[in-house]
Amino acid sequence: MGIIDRALAESVRVIPRPIVRKISSRYIAGSTLEDALATIRELNERGCKATVDVLGEGIRHKSQAIETLNEYKRVLEALDEHGLESGISVKLTALGLALDEELCRANLEEILISAAAHGRFVRVDMEDSPYTSATLDLVLEMHRRYGNVGAVIQAYLRRSLEDVERLAEHKVSVRLCKGIYDEPRRLAYKDFDVVRQNYILLLERLMEEGCYVGIATHDEYLVWHALRIIHRLGLSPDEYEFQMLLGVDEELRTILVESGQRMRVYVPYGRQWYEYSTRRLQENPKIATYVAKGVLGLG
Repeated sequence: MGIIDRALAESVRVIPRPIVRKISSRYIAGSTLEDALATIRELNERGCKATVDVLGEGIRHKSQAIETLNEYKRVLEALDEHGLESGISVKLTALGLALDEELCRANLEEILISAAAHGRFVRVDMEDSPYTSATLDLVLEMHRRYGNVGAVIQAYLRRSLEDVERLAEHKVSVRLCKGIYDEPRRLAYKDFDVVRQNYILLLERLMEEGCYVGIATHDEYLVWHALRIIHRLGLSPDEYEFQMLLGVDEELRTILVESGQRMRVYVPYGRQWYEYSTRRLQENPKIATYVAKGVLGLG
């Protein structure tokens, strides 16, 4: 099945744009802030909080980084105006990290100050390995100055245990996920079960050290282990939360919410929905199966 998924992923670029849009509409709120607000409102009504991502990493000009900054400010104003329960998620390349680290630092700081004024939390997303160290360094720097920022750790990276120990020392809030980028074996575990076991190890370390963790997974095996660790440590529901992507395994999401667990849903939106969709499909070949089903009318 892996070979088939890989072949489908490689064919994404030739799939007609309207079909990609139809398939991605389940996983992306839409092109506009208004689309995102409507999605968040519905999630809130179902007992879920949200985190908003403005699509657009991989920018090529400084002016695009400023546009992203201004859009996040607009998001923060709108969340307050509509009384919605949501934080924001930002990618540092969308703020200019690949162009100018000082520009990125200034943009992130401005977002953090604005978010703090609105009582909102900022999650700095993790991107592929060339940006891992710079991202964590910047998060730690900003965490020392502002309390409303957290990091993301990817369980498939070999370095992640060391990174977790570093973040735990400063009690940084962490979203823990498996990771989706296609990294070389020297940097990332390739075995599915090894990634799962590393996820459990990292989760245990973070929770034992008293970090607030966003348990970001749709893998019920990992959900079970998370609940086991929570029970063993005697944690209360306000000391952690589960996190899922928009449109993925809504049945498991509902089960967790109805059992009294905190749930946060990742809500991406923006004009770059097509680039986001095709890139995610190519980065994670398993998702390509959904494309095939959509093309064949089976989804």
